[in-house]
Order: sequence, then structure tokens, then C-alpha cells
Amino acid sequence: MAAALLANTLYSLGFVLEKRALTSLPEVTIRQPARLLRLVLGSPLWIGGSLSLAAGFGAQLAVYRTLPIAAAQGIFVSGLVLLVLLSARLLGEETTGRERYALGAILAALLMVVLSLKESSDTVSRSAPYQLILLVCVPSLAAGVWLYGAAERRARHRHRAPTTGVEYGVAVGLLYGVSSLAIKGVSSYLTTSGLGGAVVAVLESPYPYLLLFTGAFGLVMSQAALQRCRASLIVPVCTTVTCLYTAVLGTLSFGEALPHDPLRLALRLGGTALAVSVLLTMPKHDTAPEQPPIGAKELTPP
Repeated sequence: MAAALLANTLYSLGFVLEKRALTSLPEVTIRQPARLLRLVLGSPLWIGGSLSLAAGFGAQLAVYRTLPIAAAQGIFVSGLVLLVLLSARLLGEETTGRERYALGAILAALLMVVLSLKESSDTVSRSAPYQLILLVCVPSLAAGVWLYGAAERRARHRHRAPTTGVEYGVAVGLLYGVSSLAIKGVSSYLTTSGLGGAVVAVLESPYPYLLLFTGAFGLVMSQAALQRCRASLIVPVCTTVTCLYTAVLGTLSFGEALPHDPLRLALRLGGTALAVSVLLTMPKHDTAPEQPPIGAKELTPP
């Protein structure tokens, strides 16, 4: 629990710092990845945000060693509460009443997931067949890259309304979902006796290469999306997709059983479903400023 809450804090702080750094940089695009990397690496604030995300990665490894995948996702969703608070404080992104009610529901979902945990009976899987992991991950990566490219092409249309960021969030969420499964896979080798044996075993698995792919593409794609959209909008969409993807496909791939006790099972499934459903129904775009009625004459001072 402590590691999961620490990972939430580090991830939320990292996203907010990167978003704040990106607002002061020239426009970035995935079509110019070298320029994007040059710009962000020249920003001390962005580097601080990326270091915070990297530390969150380390905390996430500890979480996957001790908690089932489905339970971990329910707790990770709670990090969105802190993200919205930091976005309002540091980025000036105001939250609506509807969003505040949603945050309260997410906290209730977190409590349900926590109450479903029982260390003595929960099963934490340590491995999964490589073929099954690749069968799940490779199509997901292709779908994420394709969806992002499609969103980019639609956004370049001159007369198209400004993008809400939902497509970007879904695309990046798929990549981060694969990354989350890879992190779970790497964590399974941390119990190997001897550092040398653990390193060799990890390099012989597909997990570090999945992490390299999702890290490189996720970095470029997420930074361009963060610069164009509210962090408090795009990150919840991305997190929803990542958590749902990891909870469902991760539990099936790694063969982790759900609680057998009916009450704990209801709390686990109900908490996760509540968190996901709340995030899916959150506003997908900012309210447009009111426009004067068509044909109304503009009043000018005498």
C-alpha cells in the first residue's frame, strides 16, 4: 500500500512538472522526435518531472511484487485525485463540480479495493508464458500507434474543431498498459538469487525490449499530447485505459485468481468498476466560452 501511494505521488508530480515545462516550450510534434527530445532535455523542470516518473517506476516494481494486478490498478487510479489537485494548484487548471464529485467517487472506489485485500490469501503470480505476453502486447502496441497517428491526421484538418485529447489518451494508455505488463514481468525476476542471474534472466525475456519500445514511443507521444491538452483531462483518460487493460489482460495473462470470498470479490470488482466507470463519464472536453448570438451588434463605448 505504501509503495502504491508513493508511486501515485511520484507519477502525479512528474506529469504536472512535465506539463508545466511544456507550456513554455515551442510546439512539439511526433513528426520531429529529435527536436522534441532536444527541447525537453534542455528544460530543468521537465528533467525533474521525468526523474519523478522514473522513481514512480521503481515504486511500481515493489507494488507488483506484493499485490495482485487487479488490486494494484484500483489503488493506482486513486493517484488521479492528487493529479487534479496539483493541476489546479500548479497549472491553474480549474476543476468543475462534476469533476469534484467524480474524485469523491474514486476515493470511495479506492477504499473498496483496499478492504478487499487480504495478504494471507491473495495470490501474486510471478511469471507468464512469453508467447502469451507477446500475443497480447504486440497487437496492442500496433493499435496504440495507429490510433495516435489517426488522431494526428484528423487534428491537422484546417476546419476541424480542436481535439479533446481523448484519442491521444487512449493511444498512450494502450502503450502504458503494455509497459505495465512488462514492469510486472520484470518484477518476477527480482526474487532470483544473485544479481547476475537476475539480469541475465531479464535480458532473455521480452520484457526489457517491450519497456524500451513503450518508453521511446510513449515519451514522444505523451509529450506532444500533454502540450496540447489539459493534464487533468488527458491523464485520467490515459490512466483509465492503462488500468483497465492491465487489470483485465494482466490478470488473465499472469493467471492471478480473484478473491474466493463473495464479499471481498464484490468489493474488488465493484471498486475497480466504479473507478473505471467514473473516469469514463468525466467531461471529455472543456466548456467552450459563451459566444454572442448570431446577428447581435457589438456595443462600443461612445
